[in-house]
Amino acid sequence: MSKEVKNPLKEKIILGIDPGTTVMGYGLIKTEGKKYELLQYGVIHLKKYGTHELKLKKIFERITGILEEFIPDSVALEAPFYGANVQSMLKLGRAQGVAMAAALAREIPITEYSPKKVKQSVTGNGNASKEQVAAMLQTLFNLTEIPKMLDATDALAVALCHHFHEGRVQTRGRSEGWKSFVQENPDRIKK
Repeated sequence: MSKEVKNPLKEKIILGIDPGTTVMGYGLIKTEGKKYELLQYGVIHLKKYGTHELKLKKIFERITGILEEFIPDSVALEAPFYGANVQSMLKLGRAQGVAMAAALAREIPITEYSPKKVKQSVTGNGNASKEQVAAMLQTLFNLTEIPKMLDATDALAVALCHHFHEGRVQTRGRSEGWKSFVQENPDRIKK
C-alpha cells in the first residue's frame, strides 16, 4: 500500500497594501515554504482625482484589477498610523476599508499589521525609516538598486511581514510563554 505524500510547501501569493489617499502602495510576493520572491510592486496615484469619493472608486477599481490578475491567497494591510489630524485619519480609514472590501468581495482573507510590526519584521527595528525598509528589501529580494517608490516598498514590506508571521499564533497583551498561551487559548489545547 503506497502512502500519499502531501506537499507542505504550498505556493501562495500575498498582496501587501500600504493605504493612502494621495498614493497607495501595493506589493505582491509568491511564497513556497520559507522561500519568497517578488512578483510586482508599484503605486496607485490618486492626487489627480478631484474628490475623495472618486479616489475611493479608483482604489476599489485598481485593487480589484490587481486581485483579478494575480488571484492572491491573502491580503495584508498596514494599519493606519494614528495622527493628530482626525480628517486625515477618517480619509485613510475609508481608503483602507475600500481596499479591504475589494478583497472581502472575493473572499480573500485579510490581515492588518501595525507599521511598527512591519518594520520590526523586515529590518529588525520597529522604528526604522522608510529608506531603511527599502534598503533591506533591496537586500532580501536581490534588487539591483534601492527602490524609489517608498509607498510601494512599504506595501512590499507588509506582504513580507505577513509571510514571516503567517501561521503563527498572534497573541495580544503581555502574553509570554506556554503557560500564558494555554490560559488564553483553552479551546486550542487537546486533552
